Amino acid sequence: MTVAEAQDLYVARFEELGRRRASAEPAWLQTIRKAAIQRFGELGFPTTRDEDWRFTSVAPIANTPFRAAGDVPVEVSKAMVAPFAVRRLSCTLLTFVNGRFSRELSSFRALPAGAQVGSLADFLELDPGIVDPYLTRCTRDGSHAFCALNTALVEDGAVIYLPANAVVSEPIHVLYVTSAPEPLVTHPRTLVVAGDNSQATVIESYGGGAGEIYFTNAVTEFVVGEHARVEHYRVQRESLEAYHVSNTGIYLERDAVFAQQNIVFGGRLVRNDVGAVLDASGIECTLNGLYLGSGDRLIANHTAIDHAKPHCESHEIYKGMLDGSSRGVFNGKIFVRQDAQKTDAKQTNQVLLLSDDATINTKPQLEIFADDVKCTHGATVGQLDDEALFYLRARGIGRDEARAILVHAFASDIIDRVKVEPLRAALEDTLLGQLPGEAVV
Repeated sequence: MTVAEAQDLYVARFEELGRRRASAEPAWLQTIRKAAIQRFGELGFPTTRDEDWRFTSVAPIANTPFRAAGDVPVEVSKAMVAPFAVRRLSCTLLTFVNGRFSRELSSFRALPAGAQVGSLADFLELDPGIVDPYLTRCTRDGSHAFCALNTALVEDGAVIYLPANAVVSEPIHVLYVTSAPEPLVTHPRTLVVAGDNSQATVIESYGGGAGEIYFTNAVTEFVVGEHARVEHYRVQRESLEAYHVSNTGIYLERDAVFAQQNIVFGGRLVRNDVGAVLDASGIECTLNGLYLGSGDRLIANHTAIDHAKPHCESHEIYKGMLDGSSRGVFNGKIFVRQDAQKTDAKQTNQVLLLSDDATINTKPQLEIFADDVKCTHGATVGQLDDEALFYLRARGIGRDEARAILVHAFASDIIDRVKVEPLRAALEDTLLGQLPGEAVV
């Protein structure tokens, strides 16, 4: 399939979706969809000639005739999603299979008065006024083809709505699982609205059948009100043959606190874009990430933090471990606008190359237009410490096990920041299962 044919296929799918859902969706959404598909047509799939995609070729996505997941029936079972659930975690669980909400595989806990969680499709049909003010508020439809494609073709996803002063004590887990007997595509959408003084922990995770080929084109939006606190854990444990492109938009208001841990263990080609706008004073924003590459996989992380107002802090640590002939990309941008005096921003990117053929392209960027700020950034790329390796081997530990211990120690810096203990244990298990050799920790 040529790229032009693939784009025509998505346009035809948009037209079919419009006919099928016209009576179930509000007019304002249809207007948004039409604008998005037009923008997708104008932008087309990005190529390596585009600076933002210079090191990320999406040709395997553009050239594959993915079927819409909703057109392919699959049997839904607990066994299918069990490997991606978090054991011993008491939470509200929203499960989506092939992009569609599964009530049977979901569970609901008590929520504060006024708080609502559920399926985006249900909200759009039954109570669209909840999502109308917020949907697409944080997206990059105008400049990002995949984001526009999601807006045009999204059929379902998760909505988490917290009114002012709502405090949710247990995590809310949004789980997207794909079962792909043939190459499929889903466009999941997650919208989180945290009202003033609200608090919540959101786990957003993605999984799929081992060895299966599919494409996840995800968009997540956070609108975080004044003095609200949101912890976000994004976990990607998809098939090692899967393609995953995601956009996360974050809009923060005065004195809001937002922290994200972005963990990538799966995917053949993974591209994550995260953008945060600090649009008032007193905001604290943390964006951390961890990824593990192997074989010939490609994992690209692009972050942008926009300091628009004064007296805000941002913290960012991304760590990568690349083995085999895998490749990594990190592009971190920090904008400090003229009004954003007293900004305190720190960004660090650290990469461990575990083989001679692994590569990383890293580009931390600072653009500062204010004069009274504290901003630092740095990137380090290295290999395992030979002296530490020798020290462990001299004590009778095999080479592979010694490597695993050192890699685990490197990654633990991010894993240890996960505050939800069952999730931290699950991530630890996944990490140990993917480390080279048999870990001794």
